Amino acid sequence: MITLDAILAVTGGHTVGAVHESTFRSFAFDSRLVQPGELFVAVKSERGDGHDYIAEACARGATGILAQYPVELDAYEVTYVLVEDTQWALQQWGRYILREYGTEVIGVTGSTGKTTTKETVAQVLSAAFPLFKNPGNWNGRYGLPLALGWLAPEQRLAVLEMASDSRGEIAELVTMAPPRVAIVTTIQPTHLDTFGDLATIAREKSDLVRALPPEGLAFLNADDALVREMAIQTKAEIRTFGLGQESDLRATEVQVTKDGTTFTLILSPRMGQHEPQDFFTPLLGQHMLYPVLAAIGVGLHYGLTLEQIRHQLAKMEPVPGRLNPLKGLRGSLLLDDSYSASPAAMLAALDVVAALPARRRIAVLGDMEELGNYSDEGHASVGRQAARLLDRLVTKGEKARLIAQAAIRAGLTEEQVAITYTTVDAVRAATEQLDEGDIVLVKGSAESRMEQIAAQLLAVPEERTKLARQSQPWQESVSLPTERPTWLRVDLDAIAHNTRRIKELVGPQVKVMAVMKADGYGHGAVKAAQTALHNGAEWLGVACLPEAKALREAGISAPTIILGYTPAWQARQALRYDLRVTVFSEEVARALSRATIALEREARVHVKVDTGMHRLGLFPEHVVDFVKAIRELPNLIIEGIFTHFSVADALDPWHQEYTREQLARFEKVLADLERAKIHVPIVHAANSAATLRLPEAHFTMVRPGIALYGLAPSPEVPLPEDFRPALSWKTQVAQVKELCPGSYVSYGATYCAEETRRIAVIPVGYADGFRRAPSNWGNVLVRGQRAPLVGRVCMDQAMIDVTEIPGVRQGDEVVLIGAQGEALLSAEEVAERLGTIPYEVVAEILARVPRVG
Repeated sequence: MITLDAILAVTGGHTVGAVHESTFRSFAFDSRLVQPGELFVAVKSERGDGHDYIAEACARGATGILAQYPVELDAYEVTYVLVEDTQWALQQWGRYILREYGTEVIGVTGSTGKTTTKETVAQVLSAAFPLFKNPGNWNGRYGLPLALGWLAPEQRLAVLEMASDSRGEIAELVTMAPPRVAIVTTIQPTHLDTFGDLATIAREKSDLVRALPPEGLAFLNADDALVREMAIQTKAEIRTFGLGQESDLRATEVQVTKDGTTFTLILSPRMGQHEPQDFFTPLLGQHMLYPVLAAIGVGLHYGLTLEQIRHQLAKMEPVPGRLNPLKGLRGSLLLDDSYSASPAAMLAALDVVAALPARRRIAVLGDMEELGNYSDEGHASVGRQAARLLDRLVTKGEKARLIAQAAIRAGLTEEQVAITYTTVDAVRAATEQLDEGDIVLVKGSAESRMEQIAAQLLAVPEERTKLARQSQPWQESVSLPTERPTWLRVDLDAIAHNTRRIKELVGPQVKVMAVMKADGYGHGAVKAAQTALHNGAEWLGVACLPEAKALREAGISAPTIILGYTPAWQARQALRYDLRVTVFSEEVARALSRATIALEREARVHVKVDTGMHRLGLFPEHVVDFVKAIRELPNLIIEGIFTHFSVADALDPWHQEYTREQLARFEKVLADLERAKIHVPIVHAANSAATLRLPEAHFTMVRPGIALYGLAPSPEVPLPEDFRPALSWKTQVAQVKELCPGSYVSYGATYCAEETRRIAVIPVGYADGFRRAPSNWGNVLVRGQRAPLVGRVCMDQAMIDVTEIPGVRQGDEVVLIGAQGEALLSAEEVAERLGTIPYEVVAEILARVPRVG
């Protein structure tokens, strides 16, 4: 219970308006989760401002508001408290309430295992004490004091998980909640993007130990050298736990089964006179014994008997998302370890999979975030272990791809490994040949949202409540880029859907080549290609060797053709990367043949026919003689022949006739080859437009490009209604300023404010592909309304007029392509404004704009 008097006393705040309520059941900070009677705290952070959601919190039943500035709330009768800083106010509250109730704090920190340790300690102590534990991941400078809003007077013990993602955070937390007992689990490479190295992480975590009073007690992991060394940083007593001989609490004779883990507990004389004792915990894995040993030590410290502790441990429920065994599809065992991931935790989870009996061992592994310079090696180390222990590996995400590539280098075949980027593709790959007796491990960092995969692998959908991150805010959350405040969001599920629909349209006998030119038309070729391949595409097409090389180096081995010009001097490189090459000159064909002799491999080529585009290719009358000439070259295989339509996306009579003429010329070439008894197995001609409207041009393969990405080839050839655009382009407001009449904006002073105007600056410019001239975008979307561009677009910035849009401020989302609320600014509309085509709009978005999705 939170009282108004206490809040005012400890924060120095004051009320605004009438006092309608003086007691509150707890704190709330997410307006979507507010319960009636709660005090909503408007937290202002680097990512957002809780003051924007005060009205929503009131509508959901909040009876009090703790805020840094007033917000108009005429429609609601709530108690409004103003403080200088809500974060500081929360910390003052936390310190006050712990002191007021006389609650003794058991602090838990470390790189991994914090939550399981907190839960296990609480499970043990609950046999004898009414106690408090902070829920979920409410463990940082915001979350922990918010959690203490639930603290009750009778709870004289508090087991508090303390996390840190920035230097000094543990020091802040122990100032608010001084510990009497401290537990440090591990020091592992997590949050390295912030801390830089393990030594700095250890210094941060050791602040918990340094905060102990002389009469306090620290439990340290003896098997972790950096944790063990913390003993010299306190005058408090030290007890150690681990598997090594020197531990005060030691586990031996460890056995892991699908039901849990058994071990023998050996205590040092410092823990009292006890014979070795057998224990069981439902937690899976040797690494889970570290939380268990710490909990046993804490239990003994607070006077529990070993029998009481054994009883409590035996009935402990696995923590959601931490190696939680669940019934999987088709009689499989699902090990849901989706809450978080680090290299050490992934390796431990793989060891558990290996220890359990299984028909097949499968792992679905996601990205591990915040590993800093250790990211590549951290992911690779997991891949090497996966190769030794698994029968099937599925990865999801760009960083997790490194796991897959390392696993292949270490011995898994390409058939045993699936690299995916979407939940649907990962689930499909994991369930291939899934059967009774299989084990499926699901693990990755929170950003990978691996719980979504676990949910689809459950045999009993109702068990979703046992998974991590099932609350509404998590279901609605969308990750934002960290590189810069201008980004592309690429909906890979849309690319997957569009690819499947194209495959349905052309039928099972026709192959689909997904065209990945220009970095997948600006969408990111690697992810788009892999997604298309998982959803019906069998071939990939690129414009040049570097584009193909990028796909190969990302682990994509599907048949890939360079559709453009490959000079003779690139022949060896093309063969090294196992690429198909377009040929229309004997010089290139001979260079490829010579390269096959040097590299001892075949060269597969596709002959390009110019039927009327008058770009690359042979005129139809020259094709038969050309094919006869090059088919005699050593090791040269003429695998395919193709042409390209120039006006298939236009439906007026003249253009339709021209397309039919091109098709007729190509068909004549094919007939001439047949008469010459030359069979070319793969024939392709249809681009997106022809794929959609000319079934007679499908032949044995089609080459959709723009349609894969949910954009129409032209206004005259629309996509089927259910195709979905995959790309949206967003930025944020960097600054808002009020200009007086007569003020000029941007280079050249081409815009002058005729009256007072509010101008917002957005951090995007022509160096990102946001066109400057001869025409610019015209307008963008802010708060669901159109805001016109004013002045010239600069290299890195542009200015928009937001005078007519109330409340615009720094950090607001700005949509350049895509939807915002009910408003839509499509790539097609932008293209029309610029006097070009959607292809150019999306392909011109430069690589420095990060792609998310």
